[in-house]
Amino acid sequence: MFPARVRAGAPLALVILALSGCSSSWGCTDTTAERGEAGVRVQVEDTSGRLLGVTAEVVDWRLEPHPQVPSDGDQVHFRYRFDGADEMSGPAVDACAVDEERVALGCQTVHSAEAFGPVGDLTGDGWLAVEHPEQVAGVLLIPNDQSYDGRTCEQDIKDGGGPHPPEPAGAGDQL
Repeated sequence: MFPARVRAGAPLALVILALSGCSSSWGCTDTTAERGEAGVRVQVEDTSGRLLGVTAEVVDWRLEPHPQVPSDGDQVHFRYRFDGADEMSGPAVDACAVDEERVALGCQTVHSAEAFGPVGDLTGDGWLAVEHPEQVAGVLLIPNDQSYDGRTCEQDIKDGGGPHPPEPAGAGDQL
């Protein structure tokens, strides 16, 4: 039989082992947010699906040659606006040129921090190079905030884990 002192100290020893990293598991888990419904005007949401109080909107778009590479032919030139965002810590969303069936032809992430204007009403523009510009029927935004994606459990078992945005949209994705 073990003396009372040994039995009393056993739980403390287990706590020390767990805190020192000798435990077999840190309890690290990664979760990936579901991709939100794309639209011309979207309410931006964080990785937990909570609204951030920011609206992102495609103001307009057109096909035209990019001024720096006109020999590449038509590209999608679009303007966007973030309402409710500030320049320093605002969100980012994916913008995608889509065909009539809402299949992405090309995408990129647009950041409110790259837009200009009064705080709360930031505007910017972007260019999307697509293989077949004649198929473009519109430009849509995906509401998931892409501005921050923390470390995964695989990258850092101790400090990683938690919610992550969905994979960025790309050509061929159905939106």
